[in-house]
Amino acid sequence: MSYMMTNMTASNQIVAFYREMNGTLTYVGTFPTFGTGTGTREVSAATANDGIDPLASQDSLALSPDGRYLFAVNAGSNSISSFKIGNNGVPILVDVRPSGGVQPNSMSVLGNLLYVSHVGNAANDFASNLTGFLINNNGRLYPIPGATHSLSTVNAQPSQVLFNLDGSKLVVSELSTNHLSVFQVNHDGSLMGPIINTASGTLPFGSLFLSSGVLLVTEAGTSALSSYALSPDGSLNAISGSVPNGQMTSCWVAAARNEQFAYTSNTLSGTIAIYRIASNGEVNFIRNVPSTPAGTPTGLPIDIRTSKDGRFCYVLNGNQGTISVFQIEDDGSLGHLQVAAWTKLPYFGSQGLAVL
Repeated sequence: MSYMMTNMTASNQIVAFYREMNGTLTYVGTFPTFGTGTGTREVSAATANDGIDPLASQDSLALSPDGRYLFAVNAGSNSISSFKIGNNGVPILVDVRPSGGVQPNSMSVLGNLLYVSHVGNAANDFASNLTGFLINNNGRLYPIPGATHSLSTVNAQPSQVLFNLDGSKLVVSELSTNHLSVFQVNHDGSLMGPIINTASGTLPFGSLFLSSGVLLVTEAGTSALSSYALSPDGSLNAISGSVPNGQMTSCWVAAARNEQFAYTSNTLSGTIAIYRIASNGEVNFIRNVPSTPAGTPTGLPIDIRTSKDGRFCYVLNGNQGTISVFQIEDDGSLGHLQVAAWTKLPYFGSQGLAVL
């Protein structure tokens, strides 16, 4: 199954697709979150007001690592919706809770912990924060007492919040400050910190931890990918700093299952960049491929995911509301398979992509 989010102002919805054995997607249906999105309205003036990526974030839609639950931010109503994934892959709503801040835009889930980042809004001078929740066995969310935390500055715009693999750290990419803030996660789920790191390039955006512990971070300003080693004290040391791909606005990142290749979506160029990852975490740019096949309307890619079996890559096109499907070859290259749609008309405002 694959899921995306409409981010509609009237009624935010989850769009579900069934994934065939050959990787292609078949539209299943839409499922309301009982919250509202922002439509094409940008959550902050820090990003372009083009309606392509209103929440300016990775992981506005998040699956639990075991695939049992799906969580969605409702940035228009300041809430989080949680769904249980049924046996047929259909999301079943189990809870809607206030998110603990204004304009939630990214989440990270590990075990029974969920943290959500908030951009804030003009009325509160874009006061940004993080809020933590516990997830019970039914997928319901419960705020952790005292687990609302400021970022490196009171008005930093978060673009992603991300647990490291053992759950001891939480990393936040901050667009407006060029910071990567690292928090220590306490036993009760609350946080200490942050340790403030300066990103290698400008406008750090999407991030991903490899199984080796190496952190990959995209940079929308420099259209590049960086890799870092995370120290126990929360400091980040660049392994490869700002490796460019020659495109515009590299924002989201995913990796092949063998972790020898990484993929970044270059939104305003309409392309996906392919990088090779060395065993020591160094990254090297290989080539760019268009998000949509030649002869079809150009898709401007935003969120990107790879399937758990490592065979396929999925990219959400923000100017269409479509999902481009690629086959991942042994050499890391991407072969177009499909552009899947849930509506016949191009749709702006969609956000988030989750793949089982």
